[in-house]
Amino acid sequence: MTSTGPVSSAASRARRAGWVLLSLFVVLGAVGWWGLRGGDAREGAEVEPASAAPGVPVATTVDVSPRAAGGSGSAGASAMGAPHPAGADGAPVPSEKERERQAQIDLWRQRLERAKRTLESYVAATRYPPQSRPIREHPDQTTLAEPERLRPLSREHADVQLRLKQDRVFVVGEEVVHFFVSCEDAQRQSRPCQVLSASAHESEYIHGAGAVPAVPVTFTDDGIGGDALAGDGVFTGRFQPAKQGFPLFSGTLRVDVVVRSDRAEGTAFMDILYTPSPPATFTGKVREEVTDGSLMLYLGINVRKAGRYVVAGRVDAEGGEPFAHISFNEELKEGSQEVKLTVFGKLIHDEGPAFPLKLRDVEGFLLKESGDPDRELMATLRGDVHTTHEYPASSFSPDEWQSEVRRRYIGEYTGDVIDAQQQLDLLLAGRQGEGGGKPPP
Repeated sequence: MTSTGPVSSAASRARRAGWVLLSLFVVLGAVGWWGLRGGDAREGAEVEPASAAPGVPVATTVDVSPRAAGGSGSAGASAMGAPHPAGADGAPVPSEKERERQAQIDLWRQRLERAKRTLESYVAATRYPPQSRPIREHPDQTTLAEPERLRPLSREHADVQLRLKQDRVFVVGEEVVHFFVSCEDAQRQSRPCQVLSASAHESEYIHGAGAVPAVPVTFTDDGIGGDALAGDGVFTGRFQPAKQGFPLFSGTLRVDVVVRSDRAEGTAFMDILYTPSPPATFTGKVREEVTDGSLMLYLGINVRKAGRYVVAGRVDAEGGEPFAHISFNEELKEGSQEVKLTVFGKLIHDEGPAFPLKLRDVEGFLLKESGDPDRELMATLRGDVHTTHEYPASSFSPDEWQSEVRRRYIGEYTGDVIDAQQQLDLLLAGRQGEGGGKPPP
């Protein structure tokens, strides 16, 4: 008789092995399917196992989220193709390449603005020629030089102030210069003052100074010899180099003074530039005409020494309001001739001065190529020299001054603006092409 027990036991074991293999295939298939989907399964998703036969172990839950792979959520998002990590405010953080491009954009914007300012400043500064400028650009030239300064009497007596003044700096031929000395306290109130002594000599910085001995200069407060008012506390010294020891000297002369106020004493000095014989003289005659939209003033001059001459004058509007500073700087030959002083048309057009205009305080000198001093002075025409005719505003041109040098500089500065703009446009276009947005304003 045949036994059935062993056969039934073997069949049971075979069925169990089949169910285990089937369960493993199901689990592995689920994991492979998620991988093929590129990680689309939700974080924390679970895979349910197939039903198992009695006695077969049930498959556990499989965590296929990015955390299960050991990464954070943001890292996972980046791995899945997110454009940029988010900053603290939630906005995308720019890449290193974008930061570099933005830095270049900012740099070229600054260069563009600087180039524009340079061009605009140059155009504005050169709309009038150098020899015809608004007088406000030369505040130190509004009047002839008459230096005045206030300084302590001495280090030990700083509470006593010494006021020093002179009626001219440039002295020519037989001309006389007047010096004025007075004493004040800290509140600018007059103090007792006395000039104990004064002397004129060559300035110490001149090479070979001392060849001409010093000469005394007398200061008085008696109301005569150039002193305005007797007993007012202002002492006046009169100095005429041609007749007081320096008839042939050319250069800087210095006048030293020793001053006392009560028991306090101190010293000071004042300088002049002296030319014994002028290289040329003004005739004082002026003719005028309107040429190319500008007012030309032709001043007569007799030239003894040929060379480069610099001549300057002031122009006032009617009523004495300072208006323009005009000058001449050219080579002149010997003989009688004219120097042209131009009142530029656009300057008149822009400022609108009331006519007639007045030319006053004209000075000039011969510029020397080497040596000290660097010039030989002409005698100054002080006060009003010429009064012009009256002209309608339409007589003068509104056009800016032009020259080869100005055109060249404007061209160069304009090129700088164009180059900077092109570089900026290229950077903005590159950014727009990458980001797909509009360029920043």
